[in-house]
Amino acid sequence: MATILITGASDGLGRALAEDLAADGRHTLLLHGRDPGRLAEVAAATGAETYRADLSSLAEVRRLAADVAATHDRLDVLVNNAGVGFHATGTKRLTSPDGHELRLAVNYLAPVLLTRELLPLLRRARPSRVVNVASVGQQPIDFDDPQLTHAYTDVAAYCRSKLALISHGLDLAEELSGSGITVNSLHPASYMPTTMSHASGMDVVDSLEQGVAATRRLVDAPDLAGITGRYFDGEKEGRAASEAYDPAYRKQLAALTESLLPSRHLRS
Repeated sequence: MATILITGASDGLGRALAEDLAADGRHTLLLHGRDPGRLAEVAAATGAETYRADLSSLAEVRRLAADVAATHDRLDVLVNNAGVGFHATGTKRLTSPDGHELRLAVNYLAPVLLTRELLPLLRRARPSRVVNVASVGQQPIDFDDPQLTHAYTDVAAYCRSKLALISHGLDLAEELSGSGITVNSLHPASYMPTTMSHASGMDVVDSLEQGVAATRRLVDAPDLAGITGRYFDGEKEGRAASEAYDPAYRKQLAALTESLLPSRHLRS
């Protein structure tokens, strides 16, 4: 039995993963979402505990971590799945309550902060796993304009946030090497039949079942015990954009992250 927290679990891949795990009847599932109605539906379908939070707010990210820690003293798996996608017609640039570009806030800063806040619980459950749901769509951040204040597109914002998440995951895996906590990222599948994919205007390419299988493999597959610092494309190990393996890029990303999330929020 494992205690597993899945963010963005009230819809799409997160909900499908929760239902797949619940079918085993052997895990304690902690499901995060933003919409209370959808959360109630997934709770009824899975018997899971639910946690409501808006991950665009760093204060709510910290509250989510505190709420989990208040009722659980260990966490075996954290699946950072929640995210904001892009739209067929494009969207205007939006900012979070903290003033950060929205996709940077939700797709990158939130999982980074949540993971750090939950490290004490992950340490108590060792061996434990962090799974970051990323994307094959990846672009490097322009460190002269990390918040995309110029030439904004939601596609660029999305792709930059996802490469940042992969890159940070590689750094965190190195930081936690030998600790018993593994950190891996994946592109689960391409344009699954989800709300996010529908909004993008793209035709369905892969099934939701493919995405669930790929993500679940990182959650509990025995053959991945101890495997860390990897990027997976579906169920196969892949190669992220070159910047993810560039020490100079990762150093700049770490400095940016520290400036946006003060060190008191990044305690390990």
